[in-house]
Formats: sequence, structure tokens, C-alpha cells
Amino acid sequence: MSSRSIPRVLYIDDDEGLCRVVKRDLERNGFSVDMAHDGTTGFAKIEAERYDAIILDHHMPGRDGLSILAEISTRADPPPVVYVTGEAEGKIAVAALKAGAEEYVIKEASADFLPLLRAGVAGAIEQREIRRAHAAAEAEVRAARDRFENLAKEREVLIREINHRIGNSLQLVNAFLRLQAGAASQPETKAALSNAQVRVNAIGHVHRQLYTGSDVREIDLGRYLEDLIIDLRKALGHETGADVSVSAEAIPTTTDRAVSIGMMVTELVLNAVKYAYPQRQHGPVRVSCHATGEGGLELVVEDDGVGMDAAAPAKGGGLGKRIVGMMGIKLQAEVSQDPAHQGVRTVIRIPPAQPA
Repeated sequence: MSSRSIPRVLYIDDDEGLCRVVKRDLERNGFSVDMAHDGTTGFAKIEAERYDAIILDHHMPGRDGLSILAEISTRADPPPVVYVTGEAEGKIAVAALKAGAEEYVIKEASADFLPLLRAGVAGAIEQREIRRAHAAAEAEVRAARDRFENLAKEREVLIREINHRIGNSLQLVNAFLRLQAGAASQPETKAALSNAQVRVNAIGHVHRQLYTGSDVREIDLGRYLEDLIIDLRKALGHETGADVSVSAEAIPTTTDRAVSIGMMVTELVLNAVKYAYPQRQHGPVRVSCHATGEGGLELVVEDDGVGMDAAAPAKGGGLGKRIVGMMGIKLQAEVSQDPAHQGVRTVIRIPPAQPA
């Protein structure tokens, strides 16, 4: 029922004797009842007061019940109406219900009339409260959804700005490394700084894609690897005749996984470019990445060069190999060499990402 302890009911009926009987019965059962004996007076009371329910007779002088019901129904939050009439014709009940009545009770001289009317009034008030509670709950859900959407948009803007700033910072680091490499006199120092520049660029690509893409949480691994190889070609093409190519599926992945995969690809390509084709001979270096049936990834970096002696000490200090191993551990990946391949073929099988 309503928030008031005693529900207020207005009974509009030109039968004054019946009104008094109904009033006594309802008040004995916890209702407060006002009465009106014609439609005009009853509607004026509706306009002036707030009622929890209205009992409305069909036949009355001046205005009949249906005309009053039609006007009540146009209000923003109309009180529920229990329609009563002495006629048993079904068309009146249908007309009243279509016009907005909550309940319909046949007004007849029997012991059932008062209990039915009482139940109708209580049920109408309860249904109204249920509708109000439902509407309030829906409004709260809509408000919560709007708040969530606004927070999500703010979060996306913030993450995009963070990625933009990280990308700018990495570009600045890259510029310092390039300047330092240009100023270095020792070939080993120059090469080490150039390699560091390539590694920083591999990380920077992830953040550039995040702040330029439509999704701030994931990036397209295929596009990332393609952009990475383009930059590797630009950075290292002058050192070798190796032709680096990439074939990668469009696979959404997280920032952390993309960075780890990018670092592994960078190190393996660097090694292939440096050592696969000595004396600047021309040859391919192929990078491929595709999804496996189990939801994981298979990453392959291969060349057709001179191959690698597994028993020989690592060239260049073995930093690239250590980086690949560290990233493999982070991804829980299986890193293996294909002994049947003519040159060097590294196969990395990465299991599905574990849920956060």
C-alpha cells in the first residue's frame, strides 16, 4: 500500500445509502473513506486531494463513470480505479478496463459484494505500489547504467591519454638512443644502442596502437606485428640483404602479451638479420603468427641461411636468446628449434591467456 498508514479511498456513487454501507465496511477494515454523490463533485475531490484508490459508479447524474475514468487516466500518476455498476453486461466491464480501470465489481444485493469490493480496492492499491516499485527499480537501473557508461567513457579517455603519454615518452627515449648511437665511435657501442632503439620501438608500437585504435584494452596482434616488421626493415635494412616478411592473423590480444610477443619477434629477427646471411648475401626472414585450435598461438620466425650450431657459444653475448627465454617464461610458452629446417626455424607455442 501507500506510504501512509491508512489508505485513503474516494467512493463516487449517487446511491447514498450504499455509500454509507461501503464506508462503514471499508473503515472497519483499515481504510479511510471520503464520499461524493455525483461525478462533478467526485472529480473535483480527485483534483483537490490525493487518494490511494477510487471506487467509481457507472451510472450517475451529470457525468457517468466512463467519462470521469477517461479524464483520470490522463493524469501523470492516476490513482487506481475500481469500477462498479449494477449492470452485468460484459461490454461495460470491457469499456471500463480499456479506459484504465484496475478492477471491476458487479454492484448487487448479495453477501459477496462488500468482500469483493474490499478485495478489489486492496488489490488495486497493491498493484499500483508494485508498478511504482517496478518503475523506481527500472529508473535506478537506467541511472546505474548511465553512470557506468559515463565512468567507462572517462576510463577509456584516461587510458588512451596514458598510452599516448607512454608512447611519447618512449619516442623521446628512442630519440636519445638514436642520438647516442650517432655519436658513438665504437662499432660495438653503436650496434648495442641501435638494438636498444629497436627494442624500445617494439614496446612503443603497442601503446601507439592502443591510443589510436577503437579499443583501449586490446590490440590487433596481426596489425602490430606488421607495423613492427615495417619499422625493423627501416632500422636494419642497411645492415644486411635480408628480406623480412610477415604473415599474421588479426588476433585480439592484451598489451602485456603483445609486448612479450613483440620482444621475442624483435630479438629473433635481429639475430636472423645479423647471422643468417653472412657477407651481406640476400635471403628471406619470415615471421608468421596464427591462432591454434586450442585457443593459443603459434609464432614462427625462420630463415634459409647458414643455420646455427647448437653446441657453439652464443654470438653477440647471447642477450637476444636470454630475452626470448624470459619472454617465453612470462607467456608460459614452449620455445623450440626445428632441426630439419635448412636455416634457423624457431617455433613458439603460446597457450591461451589465463583469465584475470
